[in-house]
Amino acid sequence: MTALSVDHVPDNGYDWDDVVRLWGETDAPEGSKVEIIEGIVTVAPPPANAHNITADAVQELLYQAKPADCGVFQTQGVTIPGKAGLYIPDLLVMPRVVLAASHNTAPAEEALLVVEITSPSNANHDRISKAHGYARAGVPLYLLLDPWHTGKPTATLFGEPEGGTYRVLQSVEYGGVLTLPEPFELKIDTGTLPDGR
Repeated sequence: MTALSVDHVPDNGYDWDDVVRLWGETDAPEGSKVEIIEGIVTVAPPPANAHNITADAVQELLYQAKPADCGVFQTQGVTIPGKAGLYIPDLLVMPRVVLAASHNTAPAEEALLVVEITSPSNANHDRISKAHGYARAGVPLYLLLDPWHTGKPTATLFGEPEGGTYRVLQSVEYGGVLTLPEPFELKIDTGTLPDGR
């Protein structure tokens, strides 16, 4: 495996090439998600059925609204510049030409939209670390579907990344309608999504 183009060296005593090698050699159970988050190789267990149903429903909607030159991907790794990160978003909308020019991963800054669906084991990564990483990469839209949110399940759309921070564009409790702006112009009825509990 070749080194990824990330300019940050983790503070865990390993350099980026060591972390990428460990990531590539991780023998995780089938269906697990192996990522590098803040310079640490993490393994999340296979998602629950409610998670998969949510990903399928949103992916189907995105297929109808995405730009023609883009694909909707579920297992594509993206690198985060300056963050020592390699994330595998639950859903990713990216121009196909970017993937054709990449080997195993693609630069996150080329994404139009990333979607993460929280699980009990990864909720804080999705809410904090990944939100910061995607914003730092300049991903224009980050949709966080959070069925494990304290209180009620919540869908939050982040945008306008600046300095590693997003602005909340819209947030609704499940049951409300969330609208993705251009280039999608898509309404998502969150009442149709399972809350995962």
